[in-house]
Amino acid sequence: MGLGGDMKPPNSSTSGRPDVCFGVFNASGNAQNSITSPWFSTAFGLIGLCSNLFALCVLLSSSRKLSSRARSSFLIFLSGLVVTDFMGLLVTASVIIPYHFIKFTWTEVDPGCHLCNFLGFSMVFFGQCPLLLGATMAGERFFGINHPFSRSTNISKHRAWSIVGLVWGFSCLLGLLPVLGLGRYTLQYPGSWCFLTLLPDTGNVIFCLLFALLGIFCVLLSFIFNTISVVTLCRVYHDRESVQRRRDSEVEMMVQLVGIMIIATICWMPLLIFIVQMVLQQLPASGHIQMLPMETQKMLLIYIRMVTWNQILDPWVYILFRRAVLHRIYPSLRPRPSILSLNPSLHRKLTAGSVLQ
Repeated sequence: MGLGGDMKPPNSSTSGRPDVCFGVFNASGNAQNSITSPWFSTAFGLIGLCSNLFALCVLLSSSRKLSSRARSSFLIFLSGLVVTDFMGLLVTASVIIPYHFIKFTWTEVDPGCHLCNFLGFSMVFFGQCPLLLGATMAGERFFGINHPFSRSTNISKHRAWSIVGLVWGFSCLLGLLPVLGLGRYTLQYPGSWCFLTLLPDTGNVIFCLLFALLGIFCVLLSFIFNTISVVTLCRVYHDRESVQRRRDSEVEMMVQLVGIMIIATICWMPLLIFIVQMVLQQLPASGHIQMLPMETQKMLLIYIRMVTWNQILDPWVYILFRRAVLHRIYPSLRPRPSILSLNPSLHRKLTAGSVLQ
């Protein structure tokens, strides 16, 4: 889903008003040149939609064959992530791609900024959800691996879907803040999309920092949880080298989770850091900046394009890093016993606990 296109200058009567979504970027003659081919944007969006749809079909097929509760809850979180990425591409592309072909004037089509607010909300909602779900999955695996005998780590399917719903609900509330008055969504360079406003007034500063710092926190939390989980798995297997066996399911989940984390970090951290940097740099000039510099507008566009790759690459992490695929690439890999079998004392403890119950 490429972000680009032509933009006619907004009406001078509306571009200076603080309560509308136009006039934040410079729609000069240079900005009116086409940034990318509409066919490229369409192909880019279709690849992302097909990738997520294929991954969702594979997930549904895999979930029917599972008996492990831990694996089942992980697949539910992963399904929530894939559904979010799919809907994010579908919703944003339904506005951005038609703009590439029609080249409509926003001030005429959307004088009340309703479409711009919807697109800005979609960008925030479908952007924050994958980061929150990634942190949720990392936390679930952290407690599942490091505290395998705690009842709280045994998440049922109903509870797992409830957690996904809470993530969606929280992201929805976050996306509605500008509509409710905290900050505002504005049209961004080159005029094909709307997003939060990087201007140094109080509402925009608070909302930008809230969005960016929450995203950075989710990425860092995922990194901490995943690092500890990987170290724990490696230590358990290393301590029992004589067995020379490991549980494919646990390793598979961690490989997929680490892949999702790496992609999110590469795609999202540049944008999140850029938002914090720009907001803090402009604070001394609060009230004096009415339009973003062209260089800032172009950099924001580049970082947003990087973010869209996250929605395309996420499903391929699951598609490519499944045991069925890995076994074909490395035939020597075979199904192996659980992590509990590597530590007999833990297995006896679990058995004794179940008898007492």
